[in-house]
Amino acid sequence: MEPNDADAVARVMAGDQDAFRVLVERHSRSLFRLAYRMTSNEQDAEDVVQETFLRAYRRLSQFESRSNFGTWLYRVAVNCALDLMRRKGRHDTQLQPAQLVEPVERETSGAMLSLPANDPTPERLLLNAELRQRLNAALAGLSARERTAFVLRHFEGVSIQEIGRMLGLRTSATKNTVFRAVQKLRRVLEPPVAFSI
Repeated sequence: MEPNDADAVARVMAGDQDAFRVLVERHSRSLFRLAYRMTSNEQDAEDVVQETFLRAYRRLSQFESRSNFGTWLYRVAVNCALDLMRRKGRHDTQLQPAQLVEPVERETSGAMLSLPANDPTPERLLLNAELRQRLNAALAGLSARERTAFVLRHFEGVSIQEIGRMLGLRTSATKNTVFRAVQKLRRVLEPPVAFSI
């Protein structure tokens, strides 16, 4: 566990309720990114993050200090997102298209505004928009479990074993879920074959 996380958790457990704010500030952005990719909706993602921190605070006594707090928090967030999708009737149904690009950052650094722009050409912008639209449609075609496994593996870099623990699956079933998601995405994103007569 990151030393700062360990210190903050220990302080919360000792009764310092303000110490939890440190954990919220440190992890909220990555949890929002994960929740947004899973739910395809900014408001739902915000609800997931809020519920995640609420559950984490209430269950902090169940956290084992030898574990990584960030990983534990991710597990809580995945469960909150899956619960939300179930409640909304989207558990194993097709999800709405998500925007694969990151949601607009709420804070923009002044330094970033002063950097010279390497603006892409209009053709490249059009191609990127078209590719993003196809990818969003393809992701929407995955079940909630497939989408979650794919996002965790390929966007968040989570190990197969950890994904299995988060989703309550055996290693082989987790690999299979990620593989199915990749295969479905490949089929949808394959360039169309041009036949000549």
